[in-house]
Amino acid sequence: MGLSSEKLREGLDAIAAIEPRMREAVARAGYPEPRLRDRGYATLLRTIVGQQVSVKAADAIWKKVDAAVGGISDPLRLLALDDDALRAAGLSRQKASYGRSLAGLVVGGDLDFAALPQDDEEAITLLTRVNGIGRWSAEVYLLFAEGRADIWPAGDLAVQIETGRVMGLDGKPSEKQTREIAEKWRPHRGAAAVFMWHHYVTEVI
Repeated sequence: MGLSSEKLREGLDAIAAIEPRMREAVARAGYPEPRLRDRGYATLLRTIVGQQVSVKAADAIWKKVDAAVGGISDPLRLLALDDDALRAAGLSRQKASYGRSLAGLVVGGDLDFAALPQDDEEAITLLTRVNGIGRWSAEVYLLFAEGRADIWPAGDLAVQIETGRVMGLDGKPSEKQTREIAEKWRPHRGAAAVFMWHHYVTEVI
């Protein structure tokens, strides 16, 4: 599961102690709610299903795929369906291919969610072996499902925008700049990321 409310507060308080602008931002917007997801195959498959579609559309497709496979938590069930069946459930040919890639790695034992590398970069490298899973998707999985405390998705647009706003920059920092800004926030960058998403949708004066 992801970072708890307690862990989020601890992380943000530690950052606020060394970063006045973050302290001011937390005072304005408050602490974020935790974003918790189950660990494992189904959560990463849900990420694939949700790519480039609205939340509402993703929910509808997810229900259809679940019904088609007769239990979405078992990767063998997805592998047993042909492309026509998966397309009928709402998956594009590309997403069906991505889903098969994920299911195949899990069934083959090459991807064990209960034994991901402890090193975050090694875990990201392993997760991105799945077709259709890039660095951002891997980072979000590790943050929300694994509760990895120092994950910092510097390539995320909202994280970049809010980092710029919180830190008083003239514009949106680049991915490199966003990564550099947060270096001194280690090992609590995961809490900072959740806060940036929270700040992005919170009206502040």
